[in-house]
Amino acid sequence: MTQSHTLSRDIPATIIPTGTPVTLAAGTVVYITQTLGGNVTVRTDLGLLRIARENTDAISGYAPAPVSGASADAPAEFSEQAVWDALKTCFDPEIPVNIVDLGLVYDLAIERGATGAAAIEVKMTLTAPGCGMGPVIAEDARQKIAALPSVEQATVHIVWDPQWTPQMISPAGRKILGIE
Repeated sequence: MTQSHTLSRDIPATIIPTGTPVTLAAGTVVYITQTLGGNVTVRTDLGLLRIARENTDAISGYAPAPVSGASADAPAEFSEQAVWDALKTCFDPEIPVNIVDLGLVYDLAIERGATGAAAIEVKMTLTAPGCGMGPVIAEDARQKIAALPSVEQATVHIVWDPQWTPQMISPAGRKILGIE
């Protein structure tokens, strides 16, 4: 049986999959279902919810593992690989595969300004057009890219062309999902 946890204070959360923001009250009992990328997916009487990493300290008995990847390890120098590594720390809250290995990232463009600062533009999609979590996932990706050294601007666009299909999942993602 999954261990229950209690919230020590009121915290904002997001209902999955609608993307509706709610406040979970102190004393609410939650069951953790996923902890990838620093954010936590929990099950409550309301269904599945996403708790952003900055509020996970309110989950009693939960000690987050260090988030690995470029944004967590703070690379000394900017590189395209650092951007890809940061994107690999972003997860759909219902699927235990990062957005890169899910095949959701369609394009990554880097422009260097005169000062050497980078402007990053990412085009990504979602597994389903009606997913209300899209803006939440895109903002998570934007924040992680923006935290990289020498990044002056980070923009993440959600696009629908081409339409995502399960064939876009990388071999590593397919293995995690058990569909290989």
